[in-house]
Amino acid sequence: MANTKQAQKRSRQAEKHRIENKWQISRMNTHIKRVLSAIQNKEIDGAKTEYKAAVAIIDKLVNKGLVHKNKAARHKSRLNKHIKALAA
Repeated sequence: MANTKQAQKRSRQAEKHRIENKWQISRMNTHIKRVLSAIQNKEIDGAKTEYKAAVAIIDKLVNKGLVHKNKAARHKSRLNKHIKALAA
């Protein structure tokens, strides 16, 4: 338990930030799943539009520091690879 007022406030802030960050990460994962489901249903146009939305969210999280840039690049690369394979 925090002993000082400052430590108590920082504890409250950390909890708020944790909840916000968790929501952002969950949103990213949802968009990735949407792309994968569009790929699985062989919807090329749907997959491309969902991919575009997912990339925008992933890049925002990288800029905020919630996702490492290499992890973001890995997700984007793998999704794009699936879309290209579907189009071929």
